[in-house]
Amino acid sequence: MQAASRESYKIAAERLDAYARGAEPSAVASTADDILSVATLLRREPRLRRALSDPARSGADRSGLLGEMLRGKIGAEALDLLASLVSGRWSAPSELLDGTERLGVEALLASADKAGDLGEVEDELFRFGQVVSGQSALSNALSDPIAPVERRATLARDLLAGQARPVTVRLVEAALGGFGGRSFTGALTRLVELAADRRDRQVAYVTVAAPLSDEEERRLGARLSEMYGREVSVKQTVNPEVLGGVSVRVGSDLYDGTVLRRLNETRNALAKR
Repeated sequence: MQAASRESYKIAAERLDAYARGAEPSAVASTADDILSVATLLRREPRLRRALSDPARSGADRSGLLGEMLRGKIGAEALDLLASLVSGRWSAPSELLDGTERLGVEALLASADKAGDLGEVEDELFRFGQVVSGQSALSNALSDPIAPVERRATLARDLLAGQARPVTVRLVEAALGGFGGRSFTGALTRLVELAADRRDRQVAYVTVAAPLSDEEERRLGARLSEMYGREVSVKQTVNPEVLGGVSVRVGSDLYDGTVLRRLNETRNALAKR
């Protein structure tokens, strides 16, 4: 987002946090569903996106238009938050859509946080991403941009039934819809990171040939926390092809100490002689 859009989103996000602190988790989750339904509407209706982000209209005019359309169709709390969102300045209609989606997702995460489930939701999202990436047929079915979102969402709901919390399932549906304009796998990764960020944690993606023990994972997390000055949430991927050692990615930082990397470096060095 550009600066004006970021400021408009920040104001609405602060209102969301204030509302979530005093509301029941179920009420916040219901508000999130309302906001995400409006995001779906905005994705489908480009003319509406343009009207609600038109800089030639005053913020009051735009929020009034929103109210005329949605009053009585969504909850009062969702309407209030969305009115705050559209009354701000937006650099482009697409950024209003991104802001609406993000606000709905943050409301879902806030509901999980209030219920004490946010860490579990973060883990469930990551594990589902691992399951999908490990099965090419499933990955293709869920990532197919031609297949209707609802059909793919039905498949995801069936897979997650009894295995994940309702908030996790709803977040997976948001990822299937292309949250933030991302691919399905990219959206899942971003949702994991947003969940961690709400818990004031950084995500470390760790690739190993064999699973780390609980103690090894704890020590690695503690070392990374010292390096980054923030608690770190370690997410393990087991890939026997790396042969041994550990690869760690935190944001744009990559620390690759795997045997496979060293073998490749040796092979490349020999090829240059």
